Amino acid sequence: MTIILTSKPVSRAASVQKVYSPGGIEAWLVEDYAVPLVAFDFAFRGGAAQDPTGKPGTGAMMASLLDEGAADLDAEAFHRAMDDKAIELSFSADRDYFSGRLKTLSKHTDAAVDLLRLAVNEPRFDPDAIERVAGQIGAGLKRDAKDPDALAGRAWREAAFGHHPYGLPVRGTLESIETITRDDLIALHRACMARQNLKIAVVGAIDAARLGLLLDRAFGALPAAPTLHSIADVLLPSTGGRTIVDLDIPQATIRFGSNGIARKDPDHMAAVVLNHVLGGGVFSARLFREVREKRGLAYSVYSQLATFDHAALFSGGTSTKNERAAESLSVIQDEIDKLAADGPTADELDKAQRYLTGSYALRFDSSLKIASQLVHLQIEGFDVDHLDQRNPMIDAVTLEDTQRAAKRMFGESGLLVTIVGRPVGL
Repeated sequence: MTIILTSKPVSRAASVQKVYSPGGIEAWLVEDYAVPLVAFDFAFRGGAAQDPTGKPGTGAMMASLLDEGAADLDAEAFHRAMDDKAIELSFSADRDYFSGRLKTLSKHTDAAVDLLRLAVNEPRFDPDAIERVAGQIGAGLKRDAKDPDALAGRAWREAAFGHHPYGLPVRGTLESIETITRDDLIALHRACMARQNLKIAVVGAIDAARLGLLLDRAFGALPAAPTLHSIADVLLPSTGGRTIVDLDIPQATIRFGSNGIARKDPDHMAAVVLNHVLGGGVFSARLFREVREKRGLAYSVYSQLATFDHAALFSGGTSTKNERAAESLSVIQDEIDKLAADGPTADELDKAQRYLTGSYALRFDSSLKIASQLVHLQIEGFDVDHLDQRNPMIDAVTLEDTQRAAKRMFGESGLLVTIVGRPVGL
């Protein structure tokens, strides 16, 4: 007699608890006592898109200053308090949200949460700290001014979004950071840091009851609602276009893109599969095969999808010799045109689906990665069950779905291209 054993895939969603503090703050929790660590990941909707007019970089500077002194602790004392207990706390600004991460030994959770509470609620924004952080940001911007990749990204973003907030640099410019005042930082902090626009995930050696109390301790004193200004949805120019930034370097750095498909759109998963086939699958991708393997035009070439609150993008890039830039761009355009006309093959679809579903587990191989994934699901408006639905949705994508997504992304608008260097023949 043959005995066949079957097992259902392990449910990721089943391990996630929704925790509500006594004050009504929600967090997603994954209890894990394998190691005595606790990791917090959290985000406030807002981000660099909320920078005051004419002062890009305000949000990035504000985020960088949250752990540079709070309440009665100046920057040195605050960092000493973290170092004494090996507490890791950091903040950052993205286009649509401010995020933070906290990692601590479980025995120091109370002390870590107290430092988090001070940073989020009572940042000092001391003048010397502002000057120091502005100097650090300025040094990075000066390096970027000589970096072809940074220049190409900036030029592409400006061509894509113009004067929309997404067209402005998250870290600002050398000119704008000099105009940012302490009052600007305080005002942005007050506008964005609120309980209503807060998403939290916690992973580690902590139970729901204790976490609920700590949520109120860390975030309970924040205002109930933010005062964000509205941001318009934006589309890339339908005609595409080409911009060349002259720079005397031996290689041309190319960035290209078009409108993508929004995260909640029924065709989004088909777009994910399609992008993998084109340039997201590294060695198996068409662009890698045609640009690098067959012609040796570049060491690397890629494509990717990005979904923001007010825009969805398909984009990619490569670097090649100036004299081969035109050929490289022609090959990239040809592969995009082929997908727009015919979509991928059945074999490409199968390989992409198997890779995308099989590699999904790599997003959950550490506490911080799990917490980050859970926060991003919340930001994007998904429930916990999306953790189990995502792979079946990938597997359900058909050739017809990818063909439709290809026509939407590549057939309805021209390719927007920026090139940094001195490309020949363009």
